Amino acid sequence: MREIEHPPYAPSLLESLRSVGYSLESALADIIDNSISAKAKHINIEFRPSDLPYITIIDDGEGMTKDGLESAMRHGSTNPLQQRHSNDMGRYGLGLKTSSLSQCRRMTVVTLRDDVLCAYCWDLDVIVERRSWVMLELDAGDIKDIPHLDILRSQGNGTIVLWQNLDRLTAGESSVNTALGQKMDHARKHLSLVFHRFISPEPGRSCISLAINRNPLPPIDPFLSNHKSTQHLDEDSFSVEGKKVVVKPFILPHVSKLSPAEMERAGGSEGLRIQQGFYIYRNRRLIIWGTWFHLARKDELSKLARVRVDIPNSLDHLWTLDIKKSAVHPPEAVRINLRRTVERIRQASGRTITFRGRAADRGGLTAGWHEIIDRDGVRFDINRNHPSIKAFLSRLTKKEASDFDAVLAVVESSFPAEALYSRMASDMRSAFNGDEITGRLREVAESLFADLDASSSLRKTLLATLHLIEPFNLHPVITKKIVEEMEQHD
Repeated sequence: MREIEHPPYAPSLLESLRSVGYSLESALADIIDNSISAKAKHINIEFRPSDLPYITIIDDGEGMTKDGLESAMRHGSTNPLQQRHSNDMGRYGLGLKTSSLSQCRRMTVVTLRDDVLCAYCWDLDVIVERRSWVMLELDAGDIKDIPHLDILRSQGNGTIVLWQNLDRLTAGESSVNTALGQKMDHARKHLSLVFHRFISPEPGRSCISLAINRNPLPPIDPFLSNHKSTQHLDEDSFSVEGKKVVVKPFILPHVSKLSPAEMERAGGSEGLRIQQGFYIYRNRRLIIWGTWFHLARKDELSKLARVRVDIPNSLDHLWTLDIKKSAVHPPEAVRINLRRTVERIRQASGRTITFRGRAADRGGLTAGWHEIIDRDGVRFDINRNHPSIKAFLSRLTKKEASDFDAVLAVVESSFPAEALYSRMASDMRSAFNGDEITGRLREVAESLFADLDASSSLRKTLLATLHLIEPFNLHPVITKKIVEEMEQHD
């Protein structure tokens, strides 16, 4: 038996690697990972769709030596099995090259460190022509033509990654300007989410500035952790092979308490239901989100539940992290521990949806509807003891009261449960929360107090407890104003 050195055919392999599955946003995220690993504080993505379109990523990190850059440009420059620094964002030693060449045919890296400027380039057309792993080293004349080189020089250190000949991004597009602009808008949202914990400072950590064409990207916090109605459940942690995994559950506010902008940040066009689940962070960088890993189903009662899971890079081998850092699968030891939190947070999410507006410490709430569970399932009956209904019944004859009860029975039997479930799935707000709510609540209040004498104890009791009666409990500010107006008239 003899050994034969049998290297891959460069043109075919590199063309094939372009189809690993990178999108523009995931490719940009891979480059930003390298910038963060290089301790960059400012990262700016510049793109120009006209003339000779290009995209470039500029950072103020430590930069690389010439030998360091030459090594970084080698495919498979890092052994994924080797132990790395705890803050290292990389793994396979392929991200820089594979992500870049998935979007362009020519990628150039220029780096500045200790006043030494150097640059190397992979050009697929040159590789196809030469049929070999030919990498280009740029001389001083070539480097001076690199876009935004002045920024790198003014910083004194850092790196530029330049993508040219954007064939994949412009293929089949009638307008390069429009196509690139739209794709960069999508990338803007993606990067704002994936790196939100770097953009927004966390206790004990410094933040980074991430921008596109020098326009800073705002952080998109999927947990709405600063919203006053977001529930922060107890943090949990466990060890896997001696390494710590931290789990932090959140319950988002009910949709009625979210502004349109908050709704967009929480779910966007895909909706709250799809975005529920675990959010896996590797070294604070979001890897995958919106999945329960088959530990639970995505349903309405859990759609407000989101769980932040922090994993260290030392457990990459167990999570089967892919090259793009966009897919992971938890090992059995992790799944066992994650399963412990699933039911707890799903129950909390269900309570937020089912009992919206009912404070836990208000046991005296008077509901408008009663939930009745029997062997046939669940139904909703109108509460005949609601003060408004009792007040109205008191003004009716026996025959009229019987007819009115029959009308209520029709309303109950035609309760649109299926339609309501469908609307909840689309995160549509209740029309009762619209602009006309103040007038409608006043009408209900006037009917409730119509036959009550100003000095009666019942009237005073109702005024004192109106905030505990549905639907007034859902609108405390308006209810307080109505009560004050009625007390002034007494």
